[in-house]
Amino acid sequence: MRVKRTKNMILCALFVALIIVGAFIKIPVPLVPFTLQFLFTMLAGLLLGPGLGAAAVGIYIVLGLLGLPVFAEGGGLFYIFKPSFGYIIGFAAASYVTGAIANRQANPGFKRLLAANFTGLAIVYLFGMIYYYLISDLYLGSPIGLWPLFLYCFILAVPGDIVLCILGAFLGKRLIPVIKNM
Repeated sequence: MRVKRTKNMILCALFVALIIVGAFIKIPVPLVPFTLQFLFTMLAGLLLGPGLGAAAVGIYIVLGLLGLPVFAEGGGLFYIFKPSFGYIIGFAAASYVTGAIANRQANPGFKRLLAANFTGLAIVYLFGMIYYYLISDLYLGSPIGLWPLFLYCFILAVPGDIVLCILGAFLGKRLIPVIKNM
């Protein structure tokens, strides 16, 4: 029991670190930068399960809100007023759902992992785009139209995330048996 708790704490800390590193590997895209955070938050759910995966993302969010510059554009409590913060909230929810879908089977197949990843992707974009729209309109006072929102916050960013979903399913298929046998 103690060994399992220690293993879980180490894996959780590892994924917090990977998510932080993923925030700094970015490709500039207008409005919302493309990063590897999504890949690592998705893998946290796939490999650690829904609870521990979401906990890793939650710890990452708390660290950023406490002021550590772990988000793609810094950190601090003020970050909740950045339109892109909705994507970060979406990472936690998506990690939980991705982990729940994938871990319904002891050894999920590639198709199940891919379906879990695409479901997580939809959740991240749903949270991100709604939050972006509301913060832009209600806090920043510069409303964004639905078409520009869809263009900049979905169309320009989603192709890279689709590739990450496929990569995540491939890595998950390979790494889930390794993590379970540790």
